[in-house]
Amino acid sequence: MDLNEQQLKHIKAWQASGSTQTAYCQKHGLNKKTFSGWFAHHAALSKPTEPALMAIEVKPAVTLQPAAAEPLRLRLSGGQSLELPSSISPCWLAELLRCLG
Repeated sequence: MDLNEQQLKHIKAWQASGSTQTAYCQKHGLNKKTFSGWFAHHAALSKPTEPALMAIEVKPAVTLQPAAAEPLRLRLSGGQSLELPSSISPCWLAELLRCLG
């Protein structure tokens, strides 16, 4: 069903009026259900369609490493501290902490 010129005029006039659909229809002698149908059809046709596919750009992940100059410092419960290079293997560090725990 395509809307005719008169129906589109009413839809645009109602939108510009700032009144409710009910008030507009009463003022212009229109059936509220019919007018609502016109508007629903108009809104469905006016809705922008979204693309089914969208182009994306894949970039390599940026890995954040601690600054090379900043060592890793561990303070142990007995008051000792341990300083390790920031390039230390996380697996090795985990094993060390298991042994110290």
